[in-house]
Amino acid sequence: MATPRKPIHFGPTRVGWEFFGAELKRRREDAELTQDDLGRKVFCSGSYIGQFEAAFRKPQLEHARRFDEIFQTGGLFERMCEELINKAPFAKHFQYAAELQAMATVINEYAPLFVPGLLQTERYARAVFKAVEPFDPAEETEEKVRNRLERGRILQGPTAPVLWTVLGETVLRRPIGDRAVMAEQLRHVAAAARKGRVLVQVLPYSSGAQGMLEGSMTLMSFEDAPDVTYVEGPYWGQLLDDPALVARCQRAFDLARAAALPPEQSLELIESLAKEYESDEGQG
Repeated sequence: MATPRKPIHFGPTRVGWEFFGAELKRRREDAELTQDDLGRKVFCSGSYIGQFEAAFRKPQLEHARRFDEIFQTGGLFERMCEELINKAPFAKHFQYAAELQAMATVINEYAPLFVPGLLQTERYARAVFKAVEPFDPAEETEEKVRNRLERGRILQGPTAPVLWTVLGETVLRRPIGDRAVMAEQLRHVAAAARKGRVLVQVLPYSSGAQGMLEGSMTLMSFEDAPDVTYVEGPYWGQLLDDPALVARCQRAFDLARAAALPPEQSLELIESLAKEYESDEGQG
């Protein structure tokens, strides 16, 4: 089994995974159990135990309680789940998906309304948060912006995942913030694509219903773990790992990118609209 790539750290959440994994491995070896032995006791595979120990997979509360029973640790693993792992800088429904994005080798995203978080600029992200949660205190909004920008760092460096994004045309044409914010955001997306960091396609209005999905969707592939899909709506999100559902989501994404404009034509549209926003801003 290949060693999982080490993900970017998201503060105490990531450290919590690693501490949990190290403690689990120590207790298992002290008990002279193999990963397969322990897996049988908690009703999962040995490779699943290995992913816990390598801090690749998020520990689950039900498994933590079983570990406490097996190793007689007085609730240690359960407390680690509650105190270290489930306290994250992201919305609860998105926290595990955020961690998985940092480990993925390939990320496919369908975004019908907003530029995806991984590609957002600071001012665009701030405008989104202010619009969605207008009553949040300013310091809370700024913390969300910092966390979003930190998450975008996974696209940097030699182990950055391949990112293929399909944007609905609405994403480009609905101003978020002022027109200067939109011009900056579209230039940022185009620059990332021109550098080869990401591949971007635009699903145009002219495609009609072809390729359209009801909400945003992120598909993630890994070196040594099954593919997963994250789907999201207002104030909720769900991680799908059932192979049949994931395959169905992949087909839907394939249809979306098949109906979208080719990459170069998409970039030309994005850059053209960025210039329009700049021109309108200058006239204002």
